[in-house]
Amino acid sequence: MARRRAQPEELAREGGLVVLSDPRRPGGRLLLQDDMEASYVDLADERHVEFDYLRRLRDLVEVAGARDVLHVGGAACALARALAAGAGGRAMRQEVVEADPAVLEVARRHLGLRRTAGLRVRVGDGRAAVARRAEGTLDAVLVDAFVGARVPRHLVTREAVADVRRVLRPDGVVAVNVVDVPPLHDVRAVAAALAEHFATVAALGAGPTVRARRGGNVVVVGGPPSLALERLRAAAAADPSPAALVHGAQLSALVGGVAPWTD
Repeated sequence: MARRRAQPEELAREGGLVVLSDPRRPGGRLLLQDDMEASYVDLADERHVEFDYLRRLRDLVEVAGARDVLHVGGAACALARALAAGAGGRAMRQEVVEADPAVLEVARRHLGLRRTAGLRVRVGDGRAAVARRAEGTLDAVLVDAFVGARVPRHLVTREAVADVRRVLRPDGVVAVNVVDVPPLHDVRAVAAALAEHFATVAALGAGPTVRARRGGNVVVVGGPPSLALERLRAAAAADPSPAALVHGAQLSALVGGVAPWTD
C-alpha cells in the first residue's frame, strides 16, 4: 500500500494570517495571508530561500555587490534574513519596511524574526521610506509589496521611480516583483517607468511568463550600463526553477509603447 504523503500542520492562526509547517523540511514554515503565500522561512537554515522570485532578487543583490539595501515590503523578512546570514565577512546594512504590523508580529512570534546585526525592520509605507532617504545612499531597492495580488501602484509610478533613482548610488539597482497575467500590463508599465530612469532594464521570470503566454511572477530590474546581465542570466538558468531574462529589443517589444503609471 502506498504511504500517504504528510500534510502541512497549522501552527498558528491570527486573523487572515496562517502559519503552516512544511512536511518536506523540518524547519520550514509557510506564511499565508488571506490564503495567498506571503513568506517562507526555514528556522534551521535562514540562508534557504524557497520562493524562486526571491532567489532572483538575491542574485541581483549578489551580482551588484550591494551592501546598503532597502526592502519595500518584507512579510517575514525571508530575503533580508537570507542575505544577512549569507553575507559572511561582507558588511551589509539592510532596512525592511513592511506596511502591515500584524505580519511582523506573526513573524516575531512564530517565524523566528529577531534582532540581527545590520538589519532594521519597521512598519511603514515604502514610498515614504524612500522619500526620507538622502541622495545616493543605497545600493539596491527591492520592491516586494502587494495589495491582494498586485503591486501597489503608488510605489512604481514614474515619480516614485524617479525618487528611487535619487537615493541610489550611480551603480545602484532596483527590482520590482510583479505578479501578472497576459498581456502583462503591470509588468509593462513598471518596465516603462524604470526605462525612463535606468540605462539597463530587464525582466526575469519563467519563459512562458516573460513571453506573456501565462501568468506568474516577473522581476523587473533597473540598473546602470555596467549591470552584469549575463551573470544574472546564468544564475537564473541554473536555478532549480529556471528563469529567462529579457532585455534590450525583446523588452522594448514586450513593453510595446505602454506608458508608465503616474501619480
